[in-house]
Amino acid sequence: MTEDLSVLDRAASPPDEVVKYGDAVDQAADVRFGDQRARLRPLVLLIHGGFWRPQYDRAQTGPMAAEVAALGWTAAAIGYRRIPGLPDATVADVALALERLPAQVAQHDGRVILIGHSAGGHLALLAATKHATPALSGVLALAPAADLQLADELGLGNGAVHAFLGTTPDARVDLDPRQLDTPSVATIFVHGEDDAVVPLAISESYQATHAAIQLLRLEACGHFALIDPLSPAWPTVVRELERLSAGDRVAIVPQAVAHLSCE
Repeated sequence: MTEDLSVLDRAASPPDEVVKYGDAVDQAADVRFGDQRARLRPLVLLIHGGFWRPQYDRAQTGPMAAEVAALGWTAAAIGYRRIPGLPDATVADVALALERLPAQVAQHDGRVILIGHSAGGHLALLAATKHATPALSGVLALAPAADLQLADELGLGNGAVHAFLGTTPDARVDLDPRQLDTPSVATIFVHGEDDAVVPLAISESYQATHAAIQLLRLEACGHFALIDPLSPAWPTVVRELERLSAGDRVAIVPQAVAHLSCE
C-alpha cells in the first residue's frame, strides 16, 4: 500500500509551553496541557521518529500531541539531538527528558508513559530498559525500530541504522533493544501489517525474544496512520494509552490482531 504522509504536513495548534530540559537547542519539549482529567493521569512523553536523522524533529508529533491533550492527558513532545554517528547523545537526551520533565511540567499525577513512533519507539524501549525511572509506568511503542540488526539487514531508511550508529549494529549491541532485557514496565507494541517503512517483521522479531510484551497487529495499516488522529488506527492507539494509564498489567496476547482498515 502507499503510505499516507499527510499527517507530517498537517498544522497543529501551538504548544501551551515550551520547556527546556537541558542546554542544547534540541533539549526542549512542546507541552500541551490536558483538562482536569490530566491531574489524575500520567504525563505522556512523545518521542518522534524520522530514522534518527536531523531533518526530522518534534513538530512531526504536533497533531498527535494536540489530540492526546484534547483527550485529557498532558502531553510533552520531546526534542533530542540527532547527530549522525553520535547515537549516545540521542539516547542521553531521551534519558534526561525522562528524568527531568516530570518535575518541570504541571498537571499530571507523577507517573510517565512513553509513546515512541518508529525511531522514537526504539528510543522509548532503550529508555525503559537502560534508564527507567520510578515514575515510568508504561511504554507504547508504535511501529518501533526495535531490532537494529534486522533493520540494518533490510536496509531500512537507506542505511539509517548505520548512519545513526556510525558503525554496524553488532558493534553497538548495547543500543539494540532486541539484544537487551525486556522492559520492567507494561509494554505494548502497535504495528501495521502494511507498514512499508518499518515492516511488521521488526516487531515480530523483538517479540520472539521478549514474549512479555504485547504486540497488536493492525490490518491494512501503514506506518504513519499510528500517529494520525484522523486515521482508523487512532482509536486503537488511544485505547492502549487508556489501558496503560489505568495501571493495568497488560495481558500477554502474542497473536492479538485488531481488525480495522486504514484505507
